[in-house]
Amino acid sequence: MRQSKKIIITCAPTGSIHTPSMSPHLPITPDEIAEAAIEAAAAGASILHLHARDPIDGRPSPSAEHFGAFLPRIKQATDAVINISTGGSSTMSLDARLEAAFAFKPEVCSLNMGPLIFDFSGAGARVETWRHDWEREYVETSRGRIMYNDNVYIERIMREIGQGLGTRFEFECYDIGHLYTLAHFAERGLIKPPFLIQGVFGILGGIGPDVRNLAHMVTVADSLFGDDYVFSAFAAGRHQMPFCTQSALLGGNVRVGLEDSLYIGRGELAKSNAEQVSKIRGIIEALGLDVAKPDEARQMLDLKGGDAVGF
Repeated sequence: MRQSKKIIITCAPTGSIHTPSMSPHLPITPDEIAEAAIEAAAAGASILHLHARDPIDGRPSPSAEHFGAFLPRIKQATDAVINISTGGSSTMSLDARLEAAFAFKPEVCSLNMGPLIFDFSGAGARVETWRHDWEREYVETSRGRIMYNDNVYIERIMREIGQGLGTRFEFECYDIGHLYTLAHFAERGLIKPPFLIQGVFGILGGIGPDVRNLAHMVTVADSLFGDDYVFSAFAAGRHQMPFCTQSALLGGNVRVGLEDSLYIGRGELAKSNAEQVSKIRGIIEALGLDVAKPDEARQMLDLKGGDAVGF
């Protein structure tokens, strides 16, 4: 692993798991997503991992039109690195998931390194009243859906988005096997280092939220990639802050945001994404470590720069 002299904080403001009924603070409209992202950047996030929502009812949307309603505002107000999801939601086709990446040519896109059961049905347990008709079915049926990326899909994304647009990837690895898939494509020369490996823990269907798994993932990644990768990690729900702290202690980077956890403490909803960014920044600085600014993150990840994006 390339040891991080400065820690990159990524913030994922809204995602596609949580629904409007789960928290009044979840950003839904373009104004809310833009404001959440801008506030998170001001609090110390150098990368913004972005999903879009249908502003009418808050359902996840892959639409370039919906992304376009907030991306220019974020770029005008911040110097943060824009990272557009190609994972979207398990209900979306691959063509739909790539629509915004083709339209806006961001510096970074996320790339799930394999298919997995992505069961977030338990997230609805605390919801007493659903605000929109689509929400309950969407959440409860997640236990019967696959978040799908096979090797054909992955190669297409690497060729068309990576090689075609000069976009780099946040390689989302939900299990150890995903590291070996990444190594396969690296050996074939479809991607070049440094590889930003994002370890994802605590999703039912992926690797569990045990800090020993975090250490194991780093050990395996070291054996496969040596100094050719930059590590980051996050965990879902209540494990968010402990895993981010452990990642920083191991020399890696961190990700927070309401996509990953709606809470700031036990039983206490986070009022904003910036609140989570500020909390992890305080932990990082208390450990005697420094937080990376956007241009430092660009240098660490060898990105093409904000002037080369398509918006």
